[in-house]
Amino acid sequence: MDKYILAIETSCDETACSIIKNDKEILSNIVSSQINVHKLYGGVVPEVASRIHVENISVVIEEALKKANLTMDKIDAIALTQGPGLIGSLHVGIIAAKTLAWMYNKPIVPIHHIIGHIYANTFVDDLMFPLLALVVSGGHSELVIMKDEWSFEVVGTTQDDAIGEAYDKVARVLGLSYPGGPAIDKLAKEGKSNYTLPIPKTENQYDFSFSGLKSAVIQLKNRLERNNEEVINADIAFSFQESALAQIIKITDKAISDFKPKHVVLAGGVAANTRLRELMNEMIKKHENVKLTIPPLWCCTDNAAMIGAAGSIAFNHGLISDLNFGAQPSKDIEC
Repeated sequence: MDKYILAIETSCDETACSIIKNDKEILSNIVSSQINVHKLYGGVVPEVASRIHVENISVVIEEALKKANLTMDKIDAIALTQGPGLIGSLHVGIIAAKTLAWMYNKPIVPIHHIIGHIYANTFVDDLMFPLLALVVSGGHSELVIMKDEWSFEVVGTTQDDAIGEAYDKVARVLGLSYPGGPAIDKLAKEGKSNYTLPIPKTENQYDFSFSGLKSAVIQLKNRLERNNEEVINADIAFSFQESALAQIIKITDKAISDFKPKHVVLAGGVAANTRLRELMNEMIKKHENVKLTIPPLWCCTDNAAMIGAAGSIAFNHGLISDLNFGAQPSKDIEC
C-alpha cells in the first residue's frame, strides 16, 4: 500500500509544503520565498518572517495538495520542522500541522531541520551506512556521523559563526547584496590570490571557526583604506572563500580518514556553493570506496520535501508524537 506524507517547513524565511509518496517520490514541493522582502533589510527579520508565514501557510498547503492531486483523507502522516530555527516562524508551521492532525485525525511527526537537510540526499542516492554528513548553512556548520538509518552523532560543529553567517557578514563588509553566499561565490570567480587570510584553528580537531576569518577580512579592508591602497573586492572575496573552504575540506578530509564512512553527503544552503562542490569532488578522490553525494541545487535551500523524506523514515520507525509539543529553536539533533 502506498504511503503519503504531508510535510511543512517554516524554520526561517521559506513557507513550504510538500507531499512525499513512499519515502522519496515527490508529488509536490511548494516553496514561497521571502527573500525579496528580507533583502531590503540585509538579512532575515524574525518578526517579519513569522507574519509572512501566517499569510502564506494555508496557500502553500492547499497548493501542495492540489498539485499532488490528493485530499487530506489520503495522507498517512504529517511531518513538520520542530527546530532549530526562528521561534516565531517555527510556531506557524507547528500550529498549522497540529490543526491538520487534529481535524483529520492524522499522526504527527516532528522533525529536526538538519536531519531534513541530510535526508534531502535520498532524492539522489540511497544512503549507505556508516555515513558522514557535512552540514553547511546560514545557521549550521556540523559534521554528523550516522551509524544506521536513524542515529545521529555530532562529531564537529562551529565554535562561533556558521559558515553561511560568515559569508553574509563578509558580504556586508564588501557592500554585496543579501544573501551573501551566492554573491561572494560569484564575485570570487573574478578574483585572484592577491591577499593572504588565515585559516582559523580550533581545539577540537573536527570543529570549525569562522569569526576570526571574518575579523581578518574587516582588518584587511580597513588597513588597505587607511594606507590609501586599492581595495579589490573580488580578490578579498576570493581569499575569504578559499580560506573558509580550505578549513571545511581539511577537517572533513580528516573525519573521513578517522571515521571511515562508506558514504559522505553534503547538506544545507552552502552546499550550493560552486567552489565547495568542486573541492569536495577533488578531495573524495583520495578516499577509495567512499561514495560522495552532492544534492542538486533545489535540495540545498530550505524546502518541505526534505522534511517529508526524513518524516517518512521517522514514521517508519514509529516516531510519532501527541499534540503536546512546541517549537524548539535550539533543538539538539542527537535527541
